[in-house]
Amino acid sequence: MELQYTYWQEKDGWYLGYLNDWPDHWTQGKDIPELEEMLMDLYEIQQEEDPREIPARKIGKLKVTA
Repeated sequence: MELQYTYWQEKDGWYLGYLNDWPDHWTQGKDIPELEEMLMDLYEIQQEEDPREIPARKIGKLKVTA
């Protein structure tokens, strides 16, 4: 299973990110490997507190008119 995550680098050099399935729970790391380790820990904690299977995702597109 693969989990998608969103991340960015702050001005101080640290990386912040969250698992896309739990966007309210952010974590950080000094580099990408450490961020990914923290995200894995976050996933394990979430599974202990709220175990669930994550359904397959489908991507939709919206046409926006100005």
